[in-house]
Amino acid sequence: MKSATFGGLKYLTLIVASLVTLLPLVTIVMASFKTSREFQQSGPFDLPESFGFENYVEAFTKGGMLHAFFNTGIILLVSITGTVIIGAMTAYAIDRFEFRFRKVVVGVFLFAVLVPAVTTQVATFQVVNNLGLYNTRWAAIVLFMGTDIVSIYIFLQFIRAVPRELDEAAKLEGAGPFRIFWQIIFPLLKPAIATVVIIKGFAAYNEFYIPFLYMPSRDLGVISTSLFRFTGPFGAHWEVIAAGVIIVIIPTLIIFVLLQRFIYSGFTQGATK
Repeated sequence: MKSATFGGLKYLTLIVASLVTLLPLVTIVMASFKTSREFQQSGPFDLPESFGFENYVEAFTKGGMLHAFFNTGIILLVSITGTVIIGAMTAYAIDRFEFRFRKVVVGVFLFAVLVPAVTTQVATFQVVNNLGLYNTRWAAIVLFMGTDIVSIYIFLQFIRAVPRELDEAAKLEGAGPFRIFWQIIFPLLKPAIATVVIIKGFAAYNEFYIPFLYMPSRDLGVISTSLFRFTGPFGAHWEVIAAGVIIVIIPTLIIFVLLQRFIYSGFTQGATK
């Protein structure tokens, strides 16, 4: 009896959680196909009279979405490449080398996670501005490139699973630490790299505050800030805003469906190694 009750509650919880997650998305999809009149006169879950793509065309063209995707792609490519290289090399140095204050270095990364980001924004803005990066793509790239403790932890778990005998065999062949990392360690980190790329990529793709603050120019608009600008010229046309939201969601949805196995395998292997 208890087992049946527990099973029923479990499935009821899953159903409620699914409804809470899917209902807002269904509402946005319905709104994106409605005309302005339909949106004002119909309910949020009422089907549109026709499934036309006029709102999507208007959102994509007048909202500058193509240019926003271009800027976002450049920022993601450079920043995530830097994150992977820096994170993997940091984890390699922490695990393979004995040096003073090694635990302190790890502790500093952990401490940085505990500090609210908003409390450091004034100092961060001054640094970015003094470096001449303000209102350039490099401002977002440098800030996104900062390696966090999550990326280091993921790489660290995989590096610890690589036998040290491989390092010793390479040293006997005359290889130095740098060559050992690039030719032996780094190729074995593919699951960790995929996991970090997906996690950091989604975080940077959805980031709004950094591009909005450090890249105010309209020519430097990314996906998040371009979507925010719909509240200006399209402030009263919520159906167009809904279409813009769907345009932004589609790439992340496709990428997640195609690469979700790397996320699950990366976390599972990292947790068991």
